[in-house]
Amino acid sequence: MIATVKHNSRNYKIDLTKPLDISIPLKGGDKNVNAWYLDPPKISPHEEDGFVGKVSEGASTNFNDIWFNPHSHVTHTECLGHISEEFNSINKKLKQFFFLAEVITVAPEQMGEDFIISEKQIKYALGNKKRQAVIIRTMPNLGDKRSKKYSDTNPTYLTEAAAKYLVKKGVDHLLIDLPSVDKERDGGELLAHKAFWNMSGKPRAKATITEFIYVPNPVEDGTYFLNLQVAPFENDASPSRPVLYKIENP
Repeated sequence: MIATVKHNSRNYKIDLTKPLDISIPLKGGDKNVNAWYLDPPKISPHEEDGFVGKVSEGASTNFNDIWFNPHSHVTHTECLGHISEEFNSINKKLKQFFFLAEVITVAPEQMGEDFIISEKQIKYALGNKKRQAVIIRTMPNLGDKRSKKYSDTNPTYLTEAAAKYLVKKGVDHLLIDLPSVDKERDGGELLAHKAFWNMSGKPRAKATITEFIYVPNPVEDGTYFLNLQVAPFENDASPSRPVLYKIENP
């Protein structure tokens, strides 16, 4: 199924039968990815008054309860409601779902005891390209990103200057394969979040940050179309499924 997409007066062809899923699914138990000091997510049959929601135990249907936190347990997309005093819902703020995107790969730089993604690295990776969305894959890109326990590991993060540069480049949607764009323990400063949403000026209400993605190694750096879908939760963040489509005639 070949689709032609017109973007800024240019036509692009994509094959809708060849999606590249860069999300991490939610699984119950210890094998799930985890961050922010929470217990693992739980998926289990609902039990009430002797009823067990499991066909193999006599129920007519499988009827599971699910406990999880989107920020800790799954690929999720968040809006400025994540850090704003007033309530903002990702379901209300994200109204467009298809974007011209650039995948870049970055080897984090060491800064003291931390590893960071710097403005210089972003500049080098993007060059003169202007994209609605940027997908950052960090090195090393091992499969354990899909099940890693990040709490108390001081993961790589984005500098404030790097976030400001992305805003300057007109990037509205930032996707990254880390639990946060900010340092794990930063005293609540959240410099990259605040910079990307421009909280010191006119807040960028339509901008989103997607964390906990996983970009498989066979997916090359370059330009794609991104389909960014979220579960319709009235919450600051929601589980999401970002899917890339390779451009057939770049």
